[in-house]
Amino acid sequence: MPLAPSPLTTNPFDDDKLHEECGVFGVIGAQEAANFTALGLHALQHRGQEAGGIVAYHPDHGFNSARRFGYVRDNFTEASVMETLPGALAIGHVRYSTSGSKGHTAIRDVQPFFGEFSMGGAALAHNGNITNAAALRRELIDRGSIFQSSSDSECIIHLMARSLQRDIPERMKDALRRVEGAFSIVAMTRTKLIGVRDPLGVRPLVLGQLGDGWVLSSETCALDIIGADYIREIDPGEMVVITAAGVASHRPFEPRRPRFCIFEHVYFSRPDSILGGQSVYETRRQIGVELAQEAPVEADLVCAVPDSGTPAAIGYSAASGIPFGMGIIRNSYVGRTFIEPTEHIRNMGVRLKLNVNRALIRGKRVILVDDSVVRGTTSRKIKEMVLDAGAAEVHFRIASPPTAWPCFYGVDTPEREKLLASTMSEADMRDHLGVDSLKFISLDGLYRAVGETRGRNAIAPQYCDACFSGEYPVEPADMINQGFKLKPAAE
Repeated sequence: MPLAPSPLTTNPFDDDKLHEECGVFGVIGAQEAANFTALGLHALQHRGQEAGGIVAYHPDHGFNSARRFGYVRDNFTEASVMETLPGALAIGHVRYSTSGSKGHTAIRDVQPFFGEFSMGGAALAHNGNITNAAALRRELIDRGSIFQSSSDSECIIHLMARSLQRDIPERMKDALRRVEGAFSIVAMTRTKLIGVRDPLGVRPLVLGQLGDGWVLSSETCALDIIGADYIREIDPGEMVVITAAGVASHRPFEPRRPRFCIFEHVYFSRPDSILGGQSVYETRRQIGVELAQEAPVEADLVCAVPDSGTPAAIGYSAASGIPFGMGIIRNSYVGRTFIEPTEHIRNMGVRLKLNVNRALIRGKRVILVDDSVVRGTTSRKIKEMVLDAGAAEVHFRIASPPTAWPCFYGVDTPEREKLLASTMSEADMRDHLGVDSLKFISLDGLYRAVGETRGRNAIAPQYCDACFSGEYPVEPADMINQGFKLKPAAE
């Protein structure tokens, strides 16, 4: 296996999309826990395709781990691998890097991370991003810590090692009180499975039950694949410590108003997951309904940019009365096994992954519904493909507000100047993309679609919408130290 992904390994032509950093999963009290973990990670593959890892514990064999580059299906299905991970307790992680060595991941950056403490070993998998990691890292190195990875998550292990608390959960509480940013963590000791969310609850984490055992997962879809029952979400600021005796809940942080990432509803989470008691699919369909009401246009056909635009396109079609059709077909088999790309093949770009249904499109005024516009490069290519197929008009409708600000809480976002909406108005973006019309759902419309009311005085919990609004619930200290400018109050 190569030590780094090939140029077409991960999201070959989706580099115009935002990428979630990670998915986490853990099982306790189930024989062959590592096999259940591999299945759970497979269901969470959309949250990270760069690398994955599993750590398992068995009383007779101790802690064992396997970390690999690429997809779960390519690495954790062989008996020769899974037999090295015995036990009824395991955690796992799938990764898309937002910190550390982007684009050239080293095996040392692949989670879960493991540490040997005076009271025994512990492994940890982290979804999110620590916004004061650089400052913490400098402090820890000055005090003698030796880092093995470039990941911000390793700071937590070192902070735990320096804690004077009496057990692993207490040391983790101690460490996480020093951490700023977003974290949903699954960790394990020899006898415990631990889950914890940051006080704002930016990233998701849920609890399930599998027979007499328990499961922690980034999303409910991973519970479904192993036949586990969904119990509840881990609350923002909550730590659960799960043992043979059951689930114990702790509240180690000062309570804060939750700010769950609203883009989880738009794009990151799988449509068959449940977030905050709501179907992700139904929320996305409702986004399309709101978008049709806010931005109607005369047309003959509504098409999705697959796959993430499909529920919103169905909602737009239903609300507008304009027929929905599969105008763009996605090739699901572009991935690791594709031919080594030449420059000519690379320039074909989107056509390797998407193809236009010419018989349906020809002569039609087409509404294309997509989840977001980031750099705009993919949107321009899709527009050209649809026009080449004979469409009379092309209208873009976007199921999120303009993405004008980078995320620092566990999403891979370009620098602000590379975000199309940071330098262009909606009209300028329409002209840049060369489409007949372009409309984004408003931020208020997005809040209505998820069943909330936007505004600081709203009774319902606010979401984190910083990528749209520039209003960051936690100041990104490291980035500010590097010169990043927060949104001025009057902007």
